[in-house]
Amino acid sequence: MRASASRASSSTAPARPASWDADVGSPAGAQLPATVVSGTWLQANLDNVVVADVRWYLDGRSGRAAYEAGHIPGAVFVDLDGDLSGPPSTTGGRHPLPTPADFAAAIGALGIGDGCGVVAYDDASGMVAGRLWWMLRSLGEPVAVLDGGLAAWPGALSTEYPEISPARFTPRPWPPESFVSIAEVDVARRDRGTVVLDARSSERYRGEPNAIDPRFGHIPGAVSAPCSANLMPAGTLRSPDELRRSYAAAGVDGAAEVVAYCGSGVSANLDLLALEVAGLRGGRLFVGSWSAWGADPDRPVATGPEPG
Repeated sequence: MRASASRASSSTAPARPASWDADVGSPAGAQLPATVVSGTWLQANLDNVVVADVRWYLDGRSGRAAYEAGHIPGAVFVDLDGDLSGPPSTTGGRHPLPTPADFAAAIGALGIGDGCGVVAYDDASGMVAGRLWWMLRSLGEPVAVLDGGLAAWPGALSTEYPEISPARFTPRPWPPESFVSIAEVDVARRDRGTVVLDARSSERYRGEPNAIDPRFGHIPGAVSAPCSANLMPAGTLRSPDELRRSYAAAGVDGAAEVVAYCGSGVSANLDLLALEVAGLRGGRLFVGSWSAWGADPDRPVATGPEPG
């Protein structure tokens, strides 16, 4: 991988993820075959994409320290708090979107430029890397997630810092077709043509006490869809057919509008990633998620296993 790579890559949308029998891209530049790629594919295309290490931990451990201890050779470290989020607030949640200018400056400094193929990974099966994926995808950039995360990488790890050549990433407004505000969620939860998915654990959805949430419960009308249910025991995504069946049970059939939320707009992106893999496109992210909704005492809260 060359962190300064700025070749344009193209993205197609086949019916299955790239990690299943994907063709290797040409030496002239990696053709990101789909939403996710396998470790074998990435190893064969390492020089043609920018690899982004997006490790972050809810318990406060340092993702940067994990990166420094060992990462995919040539990978740049992308900080969820510093590069992919604006300042936290009670109205915007713990991980609001950064301004377009701040985002462009941050990732441009990491060698990610316009049209640059990016493969993001973490060690949480995409629960964090999905945030970078969704942000870049929403802006029309070619990006994929390493299916299975760091554990899927077949080669040795490196402790060397890559040489980074800053790249030009053009600031663009965050598109409303990819993100929703808290006011829009309040409308969506009452709309029979929209499915609101709660990607948190079933325990948090039901309202069991925990040390994370400002209040306990879920947005009334939201359906429990834990993002962890999208994964096989090894941490890779389930097949498109399995994902479609799972989401059909939650009311997502390809026709309904979908809004996904989680604790702070991070792990919900794994639901959006899985929807894309399943061919159920069109989801939007409530970035503030429960950290914004639950912090507003005027917003209603439901508890228990049903949407409410």
